[in-house]
Amino acid sequence: MRITNKIMQRNNLSNINTNKVYQDKLSTQMSTQKKVSRPSDDPVVSIRALRLRSNVTEVTQYYSKNIPDAESWLDVTEDALKNLTEIITNMINQCTKASNGDLKSADRQIILEQLKALGDEVYSTGDADYAGRYVFTGYRTDTSLSFDKEYNTKYEITEQLDNSSITQLTKIDTGKLLDITAANYNNANNSKITEQDIKSTEVYRIQLAYDDCRDKNANPAAAPSISFYEKDPVTGEAVMKEPTWDSTMFTIKSSTEDPYTEAAKNDDALIYVPDTGEILLGRNRYDKLMACKDDPSTSGKNEGEIRVTYQKDHWVKGDLRPEHYFACTSTDADGKVTDYNKSYLDGKSEKQVIEYDVGFNQTIQVNSTADECFQHGIGRTVDDLVQAMQDVVDLENVKTKIEGLQETATGTDAETLTKQMEAVEKALTLAKDKCQKMFESGITTFQGYLDDANLCVTNCGTRSSKLELIDNRMKSQKTTFETLKSENEDIDVTETVIDLKSAEMTYEAALMATGKVMQTTLLNFI
Repeated sequence: MRITNKIMQRNNLSNINTNKVYQDKLSTQMSTQKKVSRPSDDPVVSIRALRLRSNVTEVTQYYSKNIPDAESWLDVTEDALKNLTEIITNMINQCTKASNGDLKSADRQIILEQLKALGDEVYSTGDADYAGRYVFTGYRTDTSLSFDKEYNTKYEITEQLDNSSITQLTKIDTGKLLDITAANYNNANNSKITEQDIKSTEVYRIQLAYDDCRDKNANPAAAPSISFYEKDPVTGEAVMKEPTWDSTMFTIKSSTEDPYTEAAKNDDALIYVPDTGEILLGRNRYDKLMACKDDPSTSGKNEGEIRVTYQKDHWVKGDLRPEHYFACTSTDADGKVTDYNKSYLDGKSEKQVIEYDVGFNQTIQVNSTADECFQHGIGRTVDDLVQAMQDVVDLENVKTKIEGLQETATGTDAETLTKQMEAVEKALTLAKDKCQKMFESGITTFQGYLDDANLCVTNCGTRSSKLELIDNRMKSQKTTFETLKSENEDIDVTETVIDLKSAEMTYEAALMATGKVMQTTLLNFI
């Protein structure tokens, strides 16, 4: 094969260009610190780089954003639950003090004020929020647990209860004792008061989640309805009758009208007391509801369920929002109707769990729902205890008034005051006994709520511990993936610098050699 000078020149120029391309590649690597700048540079490295970058991005999202966010949510939840346990523990302590029968009036007043303050605080704790999202309200993170101000919104609420919700209440009829003053103790009505007028009544009741079931004008809302499962006479299947008892059978009374004595005397009584949120039952009504029991042979249906549907229009600051607990319907001032939790009535209640993605195919629950820890029963129990204690305090005040009047009274007035004192002593004995028993029972009741709160704290702590383990693992994986990513696509600077210097020397030597070749022609040999 004949090699001409032209061929040699072209080959040298081609080799110089190849060396220059290589030098440019090394120079680009030095400036970018990467092995490849486009997929065609090295397809294998490029494909692996895409996968590793995706892994690093995903792990960084988990480690730097999702996990810290979940930790903060859990911390806020745990702090609120710990506050709740402290409040309930204080309630138990107050119940323990109040169950002591040797209390003085000043002691009772202190306990009374403490319970009121604790009752006001317990649901405020439930309005804890994280980054503007309420942590105990399930998916409705933009809605507070309780009303933040006074509202006039009509709610129709359906509570799903069972016969364990029916309790027995002791009511003491003090007659006109509490109306006695220095000016009227000897008038026609009060002068006839004797200890025979003081009576203690036992009555069955269903205590609803809310009291003050009236509208903004203080008018009582419509009568409630009660429904439960009864066997169909044709099919023999248990069917929920709505309503089993028509609302027209209800008698609506105020607590000042003494509906308790009426319910105790009338076996068919069905009395609604909207200001206290109570349904009073006669003996026959009580027996009928107590017969409601779940049939273990059937699934998907609770034959022991008792539904109470009632209305409440007026809400004050601190009232729990019913949409977080019950199937209900709200109607605002503009007539807009909103249904909440209708699936509860079909036995399809779903726990509103909020979960965070904290790892590859791994999630963790961060929320606790209000029905787990902030039950209505806490506040309602406080209301009962406060009322029982208030009754004792009021009677002690009447006793003090009568004692003061007896110091100067003579004749008929003295006899009247003596009879009134006997009545007060009897009423006070009954009230103290009732109060002591209620506070003793309150210890057990609040202990149950404390157990629920402690369980929520434990669950929250368990999730935090699990999240800490995941955090450590994600930290390790993040380091691993970043190392693999760097090894795959980042250059070895020292090695690249040596290669670049070598390429530069080679390029310069090639230029010199090519220059020599370019100068050589056939004329040089003539």
